[in-house]
Amino acid sequence: MSVAPDPAEIFDRAVDEGQRRLEQSLLELAATSFIAGFTIVFGIVALGVVDGLVEPQFGEAAHVAGALTFGVGMVFLVIGRTELFNENFFDPVAAAAARDGTWLLVPIGRLWAVTLVFNLVGGFLFAVVFAVDGVLPPESAHALSGTAEGIVNRPARGIFASAIVGGALVSLLSFLLAAADSVGSRLALAYLVGFLLALGPFDHVVVTAIHVFFGYLFDAAIGSGALGETIAVSAAGNVVGGIGLVTFAHVAQVRGADGRDD
Repeated sequence: MSVAPDPAEIFDRAVDEGQRRLEQSLLELAATSFIAGFTIVFGIVALGVVDGLVEPQFGEAAHVAGALTFGVGMVFLVIGRTELFNENFFDPVAAAAARDGTWLLVPIGRLWAVTLVFNLVGGFLFAVVFAVDGVLPPESAHALSGTAEGIVNRPARGIFASAIVGGALVSLLSFLLAAADSVGSRLALAYLVGFLLALGPFDHVVVTAIHVFFGYLFDAAIGSGALGETIAVSAAGNVVGGIGLVTFAHVAQVRGADGRDD
């Protein structure tokens, strides 16, 4: 029976992965982030299709059914080793902390900025394809529009708080993936985090922005500035939850263990 690695071992694995991510060329990073953007759309569309088909018979239980299908999108991302904003918080910060390298702040900023932009570009372009009349069942368009309206009608503080939870959840996935030794474990972790993210639903800036964009494409009652505001607020919440709660806490855990050993 295998023994789970201790936090220091997990941290060392994260350092190696973080260094790899930071050393990507601009073309590789942009392409990998673009792929992640359109890949997560599969999960969003699956959620919308199932929600739309199940809701007439089972009412609000359709949300649970939809959340169960969204996890597939997270599995695609993890197995494909693509670059998703927020999922790439822990590893590069671990690399910087391990080397006491403030010079890594510029590559980290580049990594996160390029990732977010190309996640959104890839997701929005693929959403346009799915929005073509006849691609999705009519019930799916109704479900996706309803989700989008529900997002933008919340107060900003609600989106921000939800994004803190979403950011913590997705960054926790990075830490857990570094602890996993088998493909099966990685698949299960990715799926469970995707399910919990959609079940809340908790805001992840890319997923939430694509949801809102789908609503716009399907003529939902969404104001002109709603998409930009949603991106800004949810991104800020993801940073607080992903870095402030999960990443810094695990870095402090390892530093504290090093001090105890000394």
